[in-house]
Amino acid sequence: MSVAAAVASMRGTEASAKPARRLGRVLVGRRRRAAVLLLALAYAAAMLMVVLGGGGVVAVALRRPAKASPGSVYRSHLVFERLLPEMRAFASHPNPLVMSHYKKTGKRWSPCISKRLTQSELPPSNGYLIVEANGGLNQQRISICDAVAVARVLNATLATPAFHLNSVWRDSSKFGDIFDEDHFIETLRKYVRVVKELPEDVFLRFDRNISAIPNMRTKAFSSPSYYLQNVLPKLLELRVVRIAPFSNRLAHSVPSNMQALRCLANYEALRFSDPIKNLAENMVDRMIKRSFLTGGKYVSVHLRFEEDMVAFSCCTYDGSWNENIVMENAREKSWRGKFHRRGRVINPEANRRNGRCPLTPLEVGMMLRGMGFDNTTSLYVASGKIYNTKKFMTPLRQLFPLLQTKETLATPEELAQFKEHSSRLAALDYSVCLHSEAFVTTQGSNFPHFLMGHRRYLYGGHAKTIKPDKRKLVVLFDNPNIRWDRFKRHMQDICRHSEMKGFGLRKPHESIYTLPMPDCMCQQSEA
Repeated sequence: MSVAAAVASMRGTEASAKPARRLGRVLVGRRRRAAVLLLALAYAAAMLMVVLGGGGVVAVALRRPAKASPGSVYRSHLVFERLLPEMRAFASHPNPLVMSHYKKTGKRWSPCISKRLTQSELPPSNGYLIVEANGGLNQQRISICDAVAVARVLNATLATPAFHLNSVWRDSSKFGDIFDEDHFIETLRKYVRVVKELPEDVFLRFDRNISAIPNMRTKAFSSPSYYLQNVLPKLLELRVVRIAPFSNRLAHSVPSNMQALRCLANYEALRFSDPIKNLAENMVDRMIKRSFLTGGKYVSVHLRFEEDMVAFSCCTYDGSWNENIVMENAREKSWRGKFHRRGRVINPEANRRNGRCPLTPLEVGMMLRGMGFDNTTSLYVASGKIYNTKKFMTPLRQLFPLLQTKETLATPEELAQFKEHSSRLAALDYSVCLHSEAFVTTQGSNFPHFLMGHRRYLYGGHAKTIKPDKRKLVVLFDNPNIRWDRFKRHMQDICRHSEMKGFGLRKPHESIYTLPMPDCMCQQSEA
C-alpha cells in the first residue's frame, strides 16, 4: 500500500471514531452530573435532618414492606365508608343494655375487708414514713394504697403522700385537692397512723428540707421482708425515712392482712374531695337522665387517643409527613431521646398487628355498632384532648348522637376550677365510668385496671367490661370489602368473650387493684 493510501485510510478511521468519542464524552459528562446531583440531594437531606433535629424534631424513616401483612396498615376509614349506610340503618331491638343476657350473672360476691383485718391497739410508732407518688391519678392511687400497707409492716406513721409533678401529666395538685384527707386519716386510724405533715421537730432536724431526709431507694415489687430487713433499721435509727419514687414498690403477692389494707385504702379510705365528688355526682345524675331511651343505663368508654398516647405508641394512622413531625415533636417533648436510643427500632406495622396501637374513635364506634349498640345508646367518653379531634371524633358522633363528655355534661363554670389539673379531671371521668352499665377499655393503662377492680368491688364481683382483642380487630378493620353481617358476627363474638372475662379471681402475681376477689370479697349464696 502506498503512503498516500495509508494516510487516507487512517484519516477515514479517525473520522469514523470522532462521533463515538463525542458520544462517550457526553455519557461520561451526564454520569458525572447525575452523581453530583445525587450528592447534592443527599447533602440537602442530611442538612434538613440536622436542622430539624436541632429544633427537637428528628424525622424517622418508616419503612413499609412491599406487601403488608393483614392488620399492619390503618385502613379502618375505608371500612367505615363501606359500612356506614348499613350501620346507620341498623337498629337493635331491644338494645343490649336492657337485654336479659346482658345483666350480671354468676356467683355473687360482697366486700368483707373487716373479716380479713385484725384489730388491736397500735403499738408506739417506730417513726415517720414519707413517700412520693408519681404518675397520673391511678398511678398515684397505687402508691398511696401500697404506702398504707408498708407503713403497717414497719409500724410507721405515714405522712399523706406528696405528689410528684410529672413531665407528662403536669398537675400540681396536692393530696387534699384530689382526695378527702380527713376521711382518709379517719378510715385508717385503727390500722395505720396517718398525719397531714411531719411534726415541727422532725422538720427542724433536717433544716426544713424534705430532700435532706435519707431516701431509701427500694426495688420495684419488693416483698414485706425486704422492708423489714432494709428499711426498718434506718427508720429505727433516724425515726424518719423517705422513699421516692414510690410507684409499684410493693409485691402483688403479700399476706392477706396487707391485701385487706390495700383494699381498705383504695375502696373505702380514698374518697374524692368535696369539689370533685359533688360535681361528679351531678354529672352521673345528668348522664342517667339523658339515657332515658335505655332506662337510665349508659355505656362508658375510656378512649386513649390523646396526642401523647398516640405518640408513645409509635403507630401511624394517615402516614403523612405532617403526622410524623407532630408525633416526633410530642415524643421529644415528653420523653426526650427515649425513642432514638441506639438500637431502638420503630415498627408501626408490627405494633398494629400485635394490638399495641390505640383504637381510634372511629374504630370504637364501628366496634360498638357491630356489637349491637345502636344510635339510641347513650355513650360517655372519658378522655383527655383527642388527637386531631375534629377528624377522629366526627365519625363516632355520627354513629352515637347521644355521646357525652365531661365538657358536655358540666358547664364551663363548673369545670373552671379543674382546668390545668389533669388528675382532677380524670377523677370526674373515673366517677362517671364507675356507675355506667358497661365499661369499654381501648388501651391498657392504670385507669381501666383500677376501674375494673372498683366495679367488681361494687357490683357483686362482676365487671361488665368490654375489653376487645385488638389483634383480631385490626385484621377485620383491614378489609374494606367486608360485609356488614360478617363484621357484626365477629364483633358480637368479641363482645361475648369480653363478658366472660368480667368475673375473675386473682391469681398469684396479679394485681389486687384489678381483681379484689377473693382477698377482699367473700362469696355469697346465688340470688
